[in-house]
This record gives sequence, structure tokens and C-alpha cells, in this order.
Amino acid sequence: MPKSLNCIDFERWLNAPTTAAGWEKLAAFSPVNFSEPCLEKVLGKAPASGIVVLEDDGRVWVVSPSNAFGGYMNTFPKGKLDQGLSLRANSLKEGYEETGLQVVLTGYLCDSYRSTSVTRYYLARRVGGHPASMGWESQAVSLVPCAQLAKFVRHKNDEVILQALQALG
Repeated sequence: MPKSLNCIDFERWLNAPTTAAGWEKLAAFSPVNFSEPCLEKVLGKAPASGIVVLEDDGRVWVVSPSNAFGGYMNTFPKGKLDQGLSLRANSLKEGYEETGLQVVLTGYLCDSYRSTSVTRYYLARRVGGHPASMGWESQAVSLVPCAQLAKFVRHKNDEVILQALQALG
């Protein structure tokens, strides 16, 4: 893979955490101190978390799940809460596994009520990593201009995320 793509330089993340404690340590660091509401517990729905990674130029990182898993052609990295992980740490882990990118969380975006989960979404900024390091859950990672996002991310479960992004301006 090239070291640069679409005017973005990449460097593989060689020391990504491999344990819950490692992800929690990483989640404790954030260049921005932000608050978030408590995640609502809904009977029959598992807690989950995900990220929306924004570039400074307004482009957004999107994943294409392998075999259109869950009916998603394109979506944002997310996953059900792994044992021992907070929502923030889980979002960092899921983001790395599905995009290969190293990110820092910059804020709370929204909560999405899905068929089997309630998913907390955070805003994030890329600080390293390489899309070629994505895991098996994704078949592609794309960088989409924000103005084109609604044409690219079209699953009904992602509507609340698109609305929250639009409200940011």
C-alpha cells in the first residue's frame, strides 16, 4: 500500500492495544474533554459503540462490511460492547479493527436505537494507522466528502448519525 492516498499520509499503527486494559488506557487519553449522557438501557438490546472519523477537510471515513453484513453496503465502524470495555474504549477498538486507523475521540455525537443494540457514536480524529490494516469484518474503507455522505451511507439505521452530523454544520 502507498504511504499516501488522496492527500493523506499513512503510517501503520504497530503498537495497537491487544487487551481490554490497553484499550481502556488509550480511551482515557483525549485531547478534548467532553461529556456525554448515560446510555439508555433497553430490554433486549445490547450496548454498543462506534465512531465517525472526520478529516480536517470535511471528509469522513466509512467502512463497507464484508458480504454486506447486516444489510449495510457502507456504514460507520461500530460493535457490541466487549466484556471489560467501556463504551469509549470499545469504540476505539471497533474503529481500529474495521478501518485500520488510530483515532482519538473528540466528542459525543448521538445514540442510535437498532434492532439488537443501542449504539453510542463518538466523533473522532485520525492520528495514525493505515486502511490496509483493516480486519476481516470490512471489505473496504472509503474516504467520503461530507456533502456526498448521504448518497454513500444509506441504511435506515444510519439516518440518525447523518442527521447528527448535519446538525454539526
